[in-house]
This record gives sequence, structure tokens and C-alpha cells, in this order.
Amino acid sequence: MASPKTPRTAARKTAAAKTAASDRSVAGVAAEAAASKGTAGKSEAGKPTAAATPTAAATPTAMKKPDAEKKPDAERQPDGGKKSVGRKKPRAASAAGSESRLAMVRRARRINRELADVYPYAHPELDFRNPFQLLVATVLSAQTTDLRVNQTTPALFARYPAPEDMAAAVPEELEELIRPTGFFRAKAKSLIGLSKALRDDFGGEVPGRLEDLVKLPGVGRKTAFVVLGNAFGVPGITVDTHFMRLARRWKWTEQEDPVKIEAEIATIFPKSEWTMLSHRVIFHGRRICHARKPACGACPIAHLCPSYGEGETDPEKARKLLKYEMGGFPGQRLNPPPDYPGKPAAPLGAG
Repeated sequence: MASPKTPRTAARKTAAAKTAASDRSVAGVAAEAAASKGTAGKSEAGKPTAAATPTAAATPTAMKKPDAEKKPDAERQPDGGKKSVGRKKPRAASAAGSESRLAMVRRARRINRELADVYPYAHPELDFRNPFQLLVATVLSAQTTDLRVNQTTPALFARYPAPEDMAAAVPEELEELIRPTGFFRAKAKSLIGLSKALRDDFGGEVPGRLEDLVKLPGVGRKTAFVVLGNAFGVPGITVDTHFMRLARRWKWTEQEDPVKIEAEIATIFPKSEWTMLSHRVIFHGRRICHARKPACGACPIAHLCPSYGEGETDPEKARKLLKYEMGGFPGQRLNPPPDYPGKPAAPLGAG
């Protein structure tokens, strides 16, 4: 038999009912507030704002990348012989963002020194015997490989050995000889024009001054510095596509204009190093630090590169990307210097 309700018991039940109702009311308000906050967390364009972004504490554990999926340190390292197994990445890569100007200059000069050890035989990769041949070959090298130029110039120089001969050339005949280099009509026009200028203004001799060379048809600063540095011993920085790419990858400059890049690099290195620096950087760009897929895992200066990891880091796969003598293949010159360790290239049409 149920006990009779006393006034005190009834009062307790009434209070409990009020508390439960209050709790339900608070929960409803909280739910409405959460829904309102979620709606306010989106901008008018529908993009979530910071308020709507889940915190780390609210992120499900399943969303976190398992440790087992992370590659071990040893798999990410080049085998250049200078890094011990277990280092996370080349030292320069982690500090590039906060590198001071002084630290960058020191690193850049160290890269130059180490490239000198890697490529002690660095040289211009165009075959030439005198300043005129080098000038002509450099003009022809635009938008093509040095190899194709070297395969083309033997017949060209046999037909036109001096500026006076090329100045008197029949355009169609000259075009046919240089056709393999591409853009042969524009190049033929430049070659005839610069040959006439050499004949009429410089006594048939290639001038040894920058201001004179850049006045010749088809000759810009890059071509002029190639001629000055390798035919006259005048220091110059050759900013071609390889040099531009590597200077930016190594954080020597952020410029994109060749003249501005040249000016910035000139403040980093002593003038006496400019010509050989150009050869070493271009050699490295052609052989290892390629435009589309750098061979990071086979790079001997990876420990100094802030862009390490842009290319293939697996040592075995990276070695397959090496070109010219680094990969055991012929170089670009038919007649390379005596100290060149690679194989000479084959003449046009051979093999």
C-alpha cells in the first residue's frame, strides 16, 4: 500500500520537476546556440570562418596520419656520402626561411667551392677555335642544344671561315646550313648582320668590350659574356635558363629578369669567379639539377640546397636521371677539352 503523500514529500517532487524542466530548457538553449554558432561560422560566400574551424582537440583520432605511414628518415636522404643515415633532411632546407644575408652568401660560396670539386673540368660546351667561331656558335645556340650547334658548325665554318665570308653569304644558302638549329631564317639574318658589322666597324675582328658586342645584331648580354669570358678572359656571369633556375632554387635571388639576376649574383661572388661560376652552375643544371625532375638523391651538394626534395630523392632512381658524363653518356662537344672525363659527341647524322 502506497504511503500517503505528506506536504513535505509533495514539495520535494515539485522542486525536482522544476529542476528537470530547467535542465531541459538549458539544453535546448545550448543546442540553439550551437546551431546558431555553426551558421555564423560561415561567411556570406559559404566559406567557414575561424570560429567554425574545429580545434585540434575536436579532431577525431582517425583523421591523424598514423606513424606507420611516415617514411623513415633514411628513405629521404641523398647518398652523396656527406650525410649520415637518420638525418631528417639537408640542413639548409630547414633554415632557408630564416636565413640571413650573410649566411646565404657563405652558403652560396660554399656551393661554388664544392661544385669546383665536382666539375674541375667545367668549360664552355660549344666547339670553337677563335672568337668569331664562339660568337657565331653562341648566337646559334638560342632555343636549341649545344650538341646540335656543335654538329652543325663544322660545315658552316668550312664554308664561311671569317666574318668577311659570312657577310657576303647568300641568305638561302646560309639558312640551309644552319637549319638543324631551328629558327634558321632569323639566325641567318643575325649572322650576316653581325658579320657585316665586324667587317665594316671592327676590321673583321670580334671586339673585346661588352658595350661593343651588345651592339651587334643578335647579340645580348648573355652571348657577350660567353664570348668575353671564354675568348678574352674578361669575367662575366652568363645567365642562361639553367643559371636562372638554380640561382632561384638555391635562394641566391628571387628575381626573374636575367639582368637583375646578374646584378644580384655579382654582389655575392668575387669578380674573378664569375666566368667559372657560370660554367659550374650550368654544368650542374644540365647534368643533375634538371628543370622538370632534379636528381636530388644523387646530388653532391644536396646538403646545401634549400630546395632539396623538389625532385627524386631515392638514390637509385635519382642516379637514372643523371645526364652526360655523370650518367655515363657522351657530352655535347665533338671536340671536348683534354681533361673532360666523358665521351665526345657524335657528328651530325652518325649512328
